[in-house]
Amino acid sequence: MKVLLTAINSKYIHSNLAVYSLKAYHDQHTNGTCQIELAEYTINQQIDEYIADIYRKRPDVIAFSCYIWNIRYVYEAIVELKKLMPHMKIWLGGPEVSFHAEKILREHPEVDGIMCGEGEKSFTELCNCGFLQNLQTLRNDANDTYDAGMIEKIGIPGIVFRIDEQIHATQPVDPMNIDELPFVYEDLCKFQNKIIYYESSRGCPFGCSYCLSSVDKAVRFRSLSLVFQELQFFLDAKIPQVKFVDRTFNCNHERTVSLLSFLRDHDNGVTNFHFEIAADLLRDDEIELLAALRPGLVQLEIGVQSTNELTIHNINRVMDFSHLSSVVSRLNMGKNVHLHLDLIAGLPNEDLTSFHNSFNDVYGLEPEQLQLGFLKVLKGSPMEQKTEEYKILYKDAPPFEVLSTKWLSFDDILHLKQIEEMVEVYYNSRQYVNTIRVLGEYMKDAFCMFEALAHYYHSQGLFGIKHSRISRYEILYRFIMGNVHDSHMKEVFREILLYDLYLRENLKTRPYFADSIDEIRTQLHALYSTANVSKSAHIERFSKTLLQWVEKPKERQLEQNDTFGKINKSPAVDMNQLFLDDSKIWVLFDYDERDPLNYNCKVHRIVID
Repeated sequence: MKVLLTAINSKYIHSNLAVYSLKAYHDQHTNGTCQIELAEYTINQQIDEYIADIYRKRPDVIAFSCYIWNIRYVYEAIVELKKLMPHMKIWLGGPEVSFHAEKILREHPEVDGIMCGEGEKSFTELCNCGFLQNLQTLRNDANDTYDAGMIEKIGIPGIVFRIDEQIHATQPVDPMNIDELPFVYEDLCKFQNKIIYYESSRGCPFGCSYCLSSVDKAVRFRSLSLVFQELQFFLDAKIPQVKFVDRTFNCNHERTVSLLSFLRDHDNGVTNFHFEIAADLLRDDEIELLAALRPGLVQLEIGVQSTNELTIHNINRVMDFSHLSSVVSRLNMGKNVHLHLDLIAGLPNEDLTSFHNSFNDVYGLEPEQLQLGFLKVLKGSPMEQKTEEYKILYKDAPPFEVLSTKWLSFDDILHLKQIEEMVEVYYNSRQYVNTIRVLGEYMKDAFCMFEALAHYYHSQGLFGIKHSRISRYEILYRFIMGNVHDSHMKEVFREILLYDLYLRENLKTRPYFADSIDEIRTQLHALYSTANVSKSAHIERFSKTLLQWVEKPKERQLEQNDTFGKINKSPAVDMNQLFLDDSKIWVLFDYDERDPLNYNCKVHRIVID
């Protein structure tokens, strides 16, 4: 029997750990009944492409891994596949089908069965019994039915399946010992140009009502001896990034210290590790360990979600935001850990004013990324049971995103959607770090700044257009010129924006808001010819007042570095005459060296001697 384990991923760079884990576990515990193959596609492909590919593979059974981002594609595909291969059995598994399995079977007659919860053991046992092909032997010939006692003889937990027109369910699957899971990455050729996902624990100790992880509170850890061995494998192979899928990486203090110490001691200078953590659980020794790591070795995703205490209480979450703020500030001081903080719009008791406050609270922590997400009412989550009480309207189609709540209208949601786009473009891109920071200080607050940007985009018809990088800078320049009325500050912002532009981009043509270089062409020629300047570098002249604004307040001094040599007076060039203006500075942008956290280039102030 040929079984095709199938994943439809959201991007090409993603891989589906679940199907690899199912196959690897099966291969270790098989009786040889089934031949298992894997197939991965993406939601960006035409459905006809993977229907055709699956058809050519001619599986006897196809099993889809189902999530909110791919379920609509799965449902569409199985309708056509059943027409083409009516005798092929179709099974589903994954979080999107585990909690309403009977309803899904009634609504989708093409589906033969669903694996609910952890699937490694269920899948293997289904393979060993031929995916219930021998159900006829369980029929009660006296009344031509299958009674509960007979169904129990199947002995496979965690499955819901169809027999004729009847739907039956076995007992839920017990949480497994995840040390039993095989390591799926022995052959890295399968994962070239893919993100590596790694699982060192299952379950979550918290009960956040919007999250399916709250359903499985039985936290189970993979033995550290195994984890160390597998992490060393990634390090030896110099994998660019390993993303832990653990729901709360630091829920066990001693284990966290051991893992961080291992990464510190075995750092290969290349690999980055991504963890989801609860920041307010971090202790002093963990923070000190993190501060000692190589810049870029670790990135942390921290789900703040809201700073409204009533909201936090009503989503069954425990968080001390003042302590979390202190921890994040300490992590920021090290300048070596990439921080990604999350907010969710649409949570109970959070209206637009409250969300405004939550946004400013989190923005003030200065993360590298601030993700403004929207509530998704997941099937089987405690939030789903509260939809009437909270008057939540959400989309019927995946990903079941909120449309309105008792506290937020659909107009509010649309407003926040536009703000989200501005945050993605002008904050999370890290291309405008100084301009956006100073602009936020100049305007009422950060939320109002992004709100004003969103209004400008809307009024100018700029949403829905694919803008180039340089056009984004030009749009921001026009916005600033229309919202800053002091002529001195207009010039300040023009220079800061130009500085930000050259921090990231070594442009061949100058942006329209930059000064002409005609009057300084001789000086630039002297600098390029006299200094030891790399070909991949750029020199720009700014007002000395720029030093008051760029970078953070305590660091408003560009580095004076001898890497490129000081510019010495030369008999061939009268430097005194060329560089008389003490109000100007010369800045060199070195694109050969970049910050591993934000990708900004190294910057030097050129000193004239």
